[in-house]
Amino acid sequence: MAFREVSVIEVVEVLRQWLAGLGFRRIAALLGLDRKTVRRYVEVAVERGLTRGGGAGQLSEGVIGEVFQAVRAKGPSVHGESWRICEENREKLKEWVDQDLRLTKASELLCRLTGRRVPYRTLHRFAVEELGFGKRRVTVRVDDGEPGAELQVDFGQMGWMTEEGTNRPRKVWALILTACLSRHQFVFLTFTQTVADVIEGFEKAWEFFGGVFRVVIPDNLKAIVTKADALSPRLNDTFLEYAQARGFVIDPARVRKPDDKPRVERQVGYVRDSFFSGEEFRDLSHARERAEVWCRSVAGLRVHGTTQRRPLEMFEEKEKACLLPAPELVYDVPLHLDVTVGADHHLRADRALYSVPTAYVGQKVHVRADRQLVKISLRGQLIKTHPRQEPGGRSTDSKDYPEEKAIYATRDTASLLELARKAGSGVGTYAERLLEGPLPWSRMRHVYRLLGLVRTYGQERVEKACQKALEVDVVDVTRIARMLENALEKAAPTPPSVRAANVLPFRFQRTKDEFVGRPLFSWTRRRGSRVSQEKERMSKDKQENGTAPGAAPESPNAGPLAPGQRWSLARKRDVALRLLRSEPVDA
Repeated sequence: MAFREVSVIEVVEVLRQWLAGLGFRRIAALLGLDRKTVRRYVEVAVERGLTRGGGAGQLSEGVIGEVFQAVRAKGPSVHGESWRICEENREKLKEWVDQDLRLTKASELLCRLTGRRVPYRTLHRFAVEELGFGKRRVTVRVDDGEPGAELQVDFGQMGWMTEEGTNRPRKVWALILTACLSRHQFVFLTFTQTVADVIEGFEKAWEFFGGVFRVVIPDNLKAIVTKADALSPRLNDTFLEYAQARGFVIDPARVRKPDDKPRVERQVGYVRDSFFSGEEFRDLSHARERAEVWCRSVAGLRVHGTTQRRPLEMFEEKEKACLLPAPELVYDVPLHLDVTVGADHHLRADRALYSVPTAYVGQKVHVRADRQLVKISLRGQLIKTHPRQEPGGRSTDSKDYPEEKAIYATRDTASLLELARKAGSGVGTYAERLLEGPLPWSRMRHVYRLLGLVRTYGQERVEKACQKALEVDVVDVTRIARMLENALEKAAPTPPSVRAANVLPFRFQRTKDEFVGRPLFSWTRRRGSRVSQEKERMSKDKQENGTAPGAAPESPNAGPLAPGQRWSLARKRDVALRLLRSEPVDA
């Protein structure tokens, strides 16, 4: 059997089936695993205390993780050299198979042609899987099985439907579930074939039948089977977990093998012709209601051609009592993803972000998300749990970040102040002053620089510099850096000046009334330049004072002021004009 990695959910299913009493061979056939692989997982679980009579409660996450780590296979995931030889000689092998040569003879001829001996088992597997060797045209009728044991499932296209209020026709699919013994069936209509749609259809079917069938034989739709194979099918993790929750076993049919599910294969055309064709529906919900009524009143009450009985009556009589109990709670459909942790310590799951510790950055992890929790695991070990977030949301645990980056990333100013206080009371007080304001996190870099100065110059020097800066109310970390560079924190403080007893305190020599009046200059441009306006004003003032225009002033304003004398308005204007002309002015 070709190597493939076994998932954690498959390990749980192996142990669950073993606890239910199935043998290794039967478990291997149901799950598509090798019998030796099944035996290894069971033996390791028994070594760790698993007992067959202990029930499924023994399957804790810790036990499953230990079993998975101990038995995890590490083989190649590609075919070997012998398979490559068969692939290169495909046309010749196809010719020999079509001639009905025995594979032993074909093996001998291939050895002559290539000079290499291909093992018979590899040649047989290649001929069966790639060349269709061993097909038989004669079929046999398979027994129906025990009552309530098997349910065959198929997806079929019904046609097109246009919902009211829309002009866009949409393709309608039908999930058809048929009981093998009674042929009683349930039809669930949907527009898509997602895992959530399929699980919803199964939930409606258990409600319709009144219980759960023990074995489900589905078609190879992607919502159930991710990799179809006749011997080793790979099941969808989400649907396999749903099967574990509801207690049934999945036995998928082979690709292009309608004989594996004959009870439901012919029902697709019957449902399309008898129920869907020619009908008009308001919307999908209306069509589903009509389909359930049709299953009970038409398909369930017809006389079946093989059993010669009504399917509904036969189901009520023989199968309903044998079903597993119907679920009471609505199933929470989980989401399973394999994603890579980004460099920012986050991974994206269903359009939301979740943090992961630094040790797992760059690694590919498995994510399981339901409506409440998001569980992140690596190689079967649970490494992180987050509450489920809406699309666009983010769940970040600051403990996942490196210690030196967590404070800044989460804008934790309180923790940053604690670091500053550890460097000294003055440093802590200075850091508090730096973070004052409506947006303290925007000034966190200033505190980080202050802590960097502590690492560079030492705690004692920075403490003295902060205390000295606080004395003069200087809150600027750049000034602290300059003080440390020039060693100014060691300078003695300047003593306060002492005022002599005979010195009067400072006062204004002019009253406030002297500064109130018309402006010294006029900035309007209607009557000429500023200089010409001033000349006119000065001439007018001099004429009013009895001085001819252009003559030297004879008043005391022309010379230096006597003690206690003040300048007149004309003197002030004259001084201003001389200053504008760069002329000397008397003191």
